[in-house]
Amino acid sequence: MRAFAWASAVVLVASARTASAGSTDAFGYGSRSAALGGAVSADSSDVSANYYNPAGLAAAKGLTFEVGYLRALYALKMNGRDNQVDPVRGMYFGLVAPGEVAGIPFAFGVGLHLPDDRVFRVRSLDQEQPRWEMYDNRPQRIFLATNLAIRPLKWLEIGGGLVYLAATRASLDITGRLEIASPRESELRHEVDADLTSIRYPQAGVRVHATDKLRFAAVYRGEFQLTLDISARLDVEANALGISVPFLTYITTRSVNAFLPRQAVFGASWDPHEQVTVDLDVTWVNWAAYKSPVTAVQAVTQFEAPPGFPPSLVPEKPAPTVILPPRFQDRFVPRVGVEGRLPLGTRGHFLAGRLGYFYERSPIPEQTGGTNFVDADRHAVSLGAGVSLRDVAREIPGDLRFDVHGMYSILPERLTAKGSAASAIGDYTAGGHIWSLGAVMGLRFR
Repeated sequence: MRAFAWASAVVLVASARTASAGSTDAFGYGSRSAALGGAVSADSSDVSANYYNPAGLAAAKGLTFEVGYLRALYALKMNGRDNQVDPVRGMYFGLVAPGEVAGIPFAFGVGLHLPDDRVFRVRSLDQEQPRWEMYDNRPQRIFLATNLAIRPLKWLEIGGGLVYLAATRASLDITGRLEIASPRESELRHEVDADLTSIRYPQAGVRVHATDKLRFAAVYRGEFQLTLDISARLDVEANALGISVPFLTYITTRSVNAFLPRQAVFGASWDPHEQVTVDLDVTWVNWAAYKSPVTAVQAVTQFEAPPGFPPSLVPEKPAPTVILPPRFQDRFVPRVGVEGRLPLGTRGHFLAGRLGYFYERSPIPEQTGGTNFVDADRHAVSLGAGVSLRDVAREIPGDLRFDVHGMYSILPERLTAKGSAASAIGDYTAGGHIWSLGAVMGLRFR
């Protein structure tokens, strides 16, 4: 009976779906920005500014639409064996709508990354089971943001907005007759009730044009965490050896999934030449605030065994879950990007080439104890190209843009040595690489 109740709760945890921030943190948002290593907090005024710096929207030159696609493939291994981490793939959508009020330029923006096989995945594992903590559930999410930006001064842009997501609460009721000796003859009924509770977290940014060739930026992204609360009630009449006994169990589970820490970004963008731009970002990520994703389980059982009832069939009360603190550490992520542009003719067309790099030091400490959050440092190199065509037809009085990019990430092998020889997992190595590819088509009206 205990196993049956536990299985019911686990099924709910494993199948829950909700929404949160998307794969933008891991693989970027938009092909141009990803090709520049994400170092664009001071150099984004297109749809990607909805993620990198909403202040940049105020510099939009016209109504802009963008659509694109991203695919990321993992080759992450433990002890030389591929862990079959699920790929990430999905569509980009977004728009920027600029305007002017009382002589002050402003812009409204919407950004969306929608995975094409799920809205969100929650997979709760035992804390002793090794898992790639940063690449398992984290990228499998939707990203949806709305922002508003203004340009009160010629040299100053300010913007902010909200990212939307939802938390899940659910309950499970099971009633009926449970045949302990012949489970297939049991007659059980279940009822599931679940709802989503809206959650929002803020983001804000500022960009300063120090000169015509030099820009500085600062961005803040708020913390959020998705909670998954499951309650289960098992109210059955258990039969064994001709003895009927009422059995009542209450089980509650609570887990924190899709945690995104606070972030602060400081960036600069410099044009050393009319056709060349150099970007630099440094991001502080508050991983020390990370909440363990392990599910906490509590159970209360009401069961009184009558005389003659076999003691071996009396269910034991599950011990409460002891969750070990993850003890993640804050980190700084440096990013750099370079873009060169080649004019094509005299009509304003141009071809762009891009190169980017960033380094993410793993925030996960040595896993010498009872947890096995697997991760490694990450070096990522990105390449991209784009073409912008001006006034290609009378029906399109604006710029038509095509961008593509590829990113290769290498995670150097990391050895985890357990502090005790009695560890059920033992020592292991982990490392690998990640490929991501993307393309975006954009149309900007003038």
